[in-house]
Amino acid sequence: MAELEADKKKEAVCVTGANGFIGSWLVRTLVEHGYTTIHASIFPGSDASHLFSLPGAAAADIVVYEADLLDAEAVARAVEGCTGVFHVASPCSLEDPKDPEKELLMPAVEGTKNVLEAARRFQKWYPVSKTLAEKAAWEFAGKHGIDVVAIHPATCLGELLQPRLNASCAVLQQLLEGSTETQEYHWLGAVHVKDVAKAQVLLFETPAASGRYLCTDGIYQFADFAERVSKLFPEFPVHRFIGETQPGMMACKDAAKRLIDLGLVFTPVEDAVKDAVESLKAKGFLEQGKKQS
Repeated sequence: MAELEADKKKEAVCVTGANGFIGSWLVRTLVEHGYTTIHASIFPGSDASHLFSLPGAAAADIVVYEADLLDAEAVARAVEGCTGVFHVASPCSLEDPKDPEKELLMPAVEGTKNVLEAARRFQKWYPVSKTLAEKAAWEFAGKHGIDVVAIHPATCLGELLQPRLNASCAVLQQLLEGSTETQEYHWLGAVHVKDVAKAQVLLFETPAASGRYLCTDGIYQFADFAERVSKLFPEFPVHRFIGETQPGMMACKDAAKRLIDLGLVFTPVEDAVKDAVESLKAKGFLEQGKKQS
């Protein structure tokens, strides 16, 4: 069994969106778990240099592939030779898109289909972590018999390994700066990004894994989260919300029971917030807060 596991980790795996927030943590986690060859698929022209500075990266073979998800052949080149594909690339922004179909739907849905087609061509395991693309993934998997696992992470927080600010950490940044946005349609809960990466690898290494997995350290109102953040960082002008920010949403402590039952232990949300704030400050995205008198 140990020999089989060791052999599996010597084979290549592909990570799409490898230089993003979740993607960077996934590459780091794969390296930490002994995977020696990683195909890092990134959007053409984007920066992936930080991946080579990750802990243990020097001992691994990280190969960067520039591939627009809408370019099927480029995607296929990134996937070729891999035993599994972790598809975590998907457009995500707090700003309203000028052209939703071009900026969001096409990359998410058609991009997912291209990754799935490449996985089908090379008969690979495939997890999809973006809800926008999930329907297309299940339809494609049912038609072609691909092993798909869907992971639904809540708002991901933690240390930024990448140089740019990502959308989920921007939610925390804006909250600390006094934003009154309730995140009504975007909030479910929060999870440390390293737990999302660990969940991906855990499911990849669990042959019986199938279906959908919610990845969050509980479900609760954004108002409750803001209250926690305010107590952790009283020097920042965090807005205190009154009433429900997510009308009708019920709290659930063990929302990720399927992952918990597989042995995943979630990092406390408070630690995820602290790691994110420290990183936001270090990278210049957040100044030391001062409450308005």
